[in-house]
Amino acid sequence: MTGTTVRRGMTLREARTEFVHHPSPWLIGITLVVASAARVTVGDWQPTDALVPLLILATFPLVEWVIHVLVLHWRPKRIGPVRLDSELARKHREHHVDPRDIPLIFIPTRSLLVVIAALAAIAVFAFPRLGLGLTFVLTVATLGLCYEWTHFLIHTDYKPRHAPYRAIWRNHRHHHYKNEHFWFTVTSSGTADRLFGTYPDPAKVPTSPTARHLHGA
Repeated sequence: MTGTTVRRGMTLREARTEFVHHPSPWLIGITLVVASAARVTVGDWQPTDALVPLLILATFPLVEWVIHVLVLHWRPKRIGPVRLDSELARKHREHHVDPRDIPLIFIPTRSLLVVIAALAAIAVFAFPRLGLGLTFVLTVATLGLCYEWTHFLIHTDYKPRHAPYRAIWRNHRHHHYKNEHFWFTVTSSGTADRLFGTYPDPAKVPTSPTARHLHGA
């Protein structure tokens, strides 16, 4: 077959090699290591240190959905001479244009640094004790790393081999290639989307002409 490129897929090992060549996994990983070391150093373990991760894990699909809808799919607005449009929204629009562009899959570095700084401030000032705040950061960093890996893997040539990942893979692929108004969760399927009414039968949803160009831009 001349002139035709046949993709052979990607192994998990190849995916991991590519994954660690990008800044966000390292930034989140460093945050995770620092938060873990600080948590062990501070000590002061209490029952609420088990409750916080459970609450975060239970609400993570909801938070993921809200961020995707309200932040990543933000429609640029202009107030007088000021244009309101975040880096996260801009980069996400570029990601929809070319979902296979690997650097655009990851959280932008500047935005991620702001998020990490905000998490540190929340840990210090929003919790009744530092240990609990560090447990919060540790949990969020762990889930953040899981999010980056899952999102990255979905957009590679690695093929789903097990039903749970296949469902997540299909869910996000529908969002990019079928209709951008549905299927907003990334690390789960049929969770927050089902709750908020954005988990329709794909066979009954028309293919959107703006799935690759959000807001028709």
